[in-house]
Amino acid sequence: MNPVLHAGLMALRLRGRWRGVLVQGPSGSGKSDLALRALDAGFRLVADDRTVAWASGGAVYGRAPDLLSGLLEVRGLDVVRVPALDFCRIDLAVSAGDPERLPEPATLDLAGGRVPHLVLRLTDASAPHRLREALCRLGGGREESYQVCLPAPAAPVLGESPP
Repeated sequence: MNPVLHAGLMALRLRGRWRGVLVQGPSGSGKSDLALRALDAGFRLVADDRTVAWASGGAVYGRAPDLLSGLLEVRGLDVVRVPALDFCRIDLAVSAGDPERLPEPATLDLAGGRVPHLVLRLTDASAPHRLREALCRLGGGREESYQVCLPAPAAPVLGESPP
């Protein structure tokens, strides 16, 4: 049986595929609030508050439990329906907490697999940007990640020389 984690899961499309971020923390730590802000920053919801996780082919995947699929709690307001992905690979795990300034790379054992792990203050205004930046840096050095995350240059207009 696959474990159900007390965590949310969001995904961002990078390098042609959805890259998932599992966000863990106690009740009231800001998981759903971060999900709302991440949705505004281009992420898609996979699961809010509860995530079913499993390992396959050396990777870890997650989805919402059937009854919670597409639902997001907006604390103090209601539970709302939002467009959601059915599942995604979990490429990064984030735990609520007070991060070190320049932490050493860390991993987390998760559902029979291992994923990179960060600690993040979920309520920081910059948290969605930090998630994007962390996903961009996965699998490459700083120079490669910098290039991947830059917007594509605009195509030159016919007759103009490139900048």
